[in-house]
Amino acid sequence: MSAQPSPSVRRTRPWRIAAAVAVLIGLACYVAVQYITGGPGAPRCTVRGAGDADAYELSPEQAANAATIAAVASSRGLPERAVTIALATAMQESGLRNLEFGDRDSVGLFQQRPSQDWGTVQKIMDPVYSAGEFYRHLEHVPGYSRLPLTVAAQRVQHSGYPQAYAKHEANAAQLTGALTGRDEGAMTCTESRPVDSRAAGGAAKVREKLVREFGPRVLPRAGAGGSAAGGGRGVTIPVRAAGAMAVGDTPRRGWELATWAMAHSAELHIEQISYAGRTWTAADSGNGWQQKPAASAAAARDVRIITGQ
Repeated sequence: MSAQPSPSVRRTRPWRIAAAVAVLIGLACYVAVQYITGGPGAPRCTVRGAGDADAYELSPEQAANAATIAAVASSRGLPERAVTIALATAMQESGLRNLEFGDRDSVGLFQQRPSQDWGTVQKIMDPVYSAGEFYRHLEHVPGYSRLPLTVAAQRVQHSGYPQAYAKHEANAAQLTGALTGRDEGAMTCTESRPVDSRAAGGAAKVREKLVREFGPRVLPRAGAGGSAAGGGRGVTIPVRAAGAMAVGDTPRRGWELATWAMAHSAELHIEQISYAGRTWTAADSGNGWQQKPAASAAAARDVRIITGQ
């Protein structure tokens, strides 16, 4: 006959099991946090606030998705309020990540559902398409820019938890200020790639993505004044007011484009961005935007992007 465990062993075994389960849950939570945030020391994008404590941080993935959402609004001539509503919604629905899963058949940045006529999964997983669809529905909400954010977002999303959007409004508004160029140079991103790894198709990919997100007018037509390219690695964007911005807002348009490039720098392997006498370089990204006067007044009015290849 086999020996039976003592009463003390029987009493301690449930505690050991509970402790093991707690460790596994803690590990799972840690992994989830690292997945979402990128972990300690990972490349980050930071949007400065009124004080250091108010800075808002994003991973490169989140920053790129946010910049795409803002660019699509710019291409449609929509006001800042639309961008803030869209960003707060995506923050709540997906954490600004392009998720391949969600509640029932929800996917993408805004957790849109193919079964609710938002489009196919393939379309919804395209951030440009999903942002465009969000704005298309938002534009059909009468007076959306004057409504409380939760109300405007809910009229589009039909969420089971409409009040949840409210907690993201402050961060969304701060991020909007940076991405629309209202807060000049407010976003800075750090890089950690070795210099010899920065190669992803060069200027052609930057131009392609610019046109897809901002629309064809973002770059000059072939044969028109200005240059959309400089060699195989450079893109020069002549800055002009666009969309809902007034003519006097040309510097704001420049910062909108420069910040977009900053947010997509990891994805597009951008090495350097220059605008209005300030320059950001991937190799020295920890120092953010640095004062470096342009060679000419004309160059200072353009956004200059240098890629790794």
